[in-house]
Amino acid sequence: MARRSGGGPGTRIASVADFESWAARQSPAELAEPFTYVVGADGLLCLAPRRSEHVACAGGAAVLGAGEITFVREAGQWAASEVGNQSTGYCPDVTSWPAVARALDGIPLRRPAAFTHEVVFRRCPACAEHNIVREGDFVCVFCGSDLPKAWNVEVDDVGRSAHP
Repeated sequence: MARRSGGGPGTRIASVADFESWAARQSPAELAEPFTYVVGADGLLCLAPRRSEHVACAGGAAVLGAGEITFVREAGQWAASEVGNQSTGYCPDVTSWPAVARALDGIPLRRPAAFTHEVVFRRCPACAEHNIVREGDFVCVFCGSDLPKAWNVEVDDVGRSAHP
């Protein structure tokens, strides 16, 4: 049975039955929008309403992946049609995709071959601000310093990791 995750508003999904039970409780309007997701350290998908914070969805725990996900029903089966890594709470690297794919495969739900929307996060070494890199421009929007090419947001200020 689907159950709430450690104190957050997210629901852990370990099977098709869990997913279908969760989906049946969503309105058609909610199902038309993306949802907040995290993949916990246990490798399970956890879902919450789109306006939920990723850290709350995970109950404050470390995650292997985080972002937004959209589901569609095709040929009588549910599928993840769009999956991204946009989470300013965890700033997961694009290399978190394999953990997300394993979580979806473990349910199993059909999914894209990769993130359909990738966000590149970097922490500025000069001012420590988090940045979203746009159009390959690795320059801090806060202080103008160069950003590293490699992902460097391994641990946030309270020790949560968002890296597989």
